[in-house]
Amino acid sequence: MDIVENSITAAASRVEILIVEDNGRDILSIEVKDDGEGMEAEARDRVRDPFYTTRTTRRVGLGVPLLAQAARESDGTFEIESEPGKGTTVRASFRHSHPDRKPLGDMLGTIRMIAAAMPELELIFEHRVNDSVYRFDTRDSKKKTPEARPEVGGR
Repeated sequence: MDIVENSITAAASRVEILIVEDNGRDILSIEVKDDGEGMEAEARDRVRDPFYTTRTTRRVGLGVPLLAQAARESDGTFEIESEPGKGTTVRASFRHSHPDRKPLGDMLGTIRMIAAAMPELELIFEHRVNDSVYRFDTRDSKKKTPEARPEVGGR
């Protein structure tokens, strides 16, 4: 949720979230990609520091540092790509079976909350578990359906 909040703060109009759980490879990966403002190299390098934030409402930013730490603690990796004007992509991977891997939590509730709070945001969520795929795309629910027409000449 914190990473998506960062995307929204960076004026993203589209956020894509991909979660892949592959038990055969013992991997859980999370990717959040946005089309927001992006970051200069200096900010991108500092964003892992919990005492660095661009917010004026508080002096710490814990979302990225905590995600990076959680990945490291479960034999995973963390990377962030960002360029001004081109958005940001955050990737974290975890050894799925690692005893210190944090649980995903209520992803359905989180996605619902984001979609309800930010109806103008294009939100694409995909969760792959081995061979199964769950996909939610707010663009599907925004497609205009034909208006109901009253029946003429009928009862």
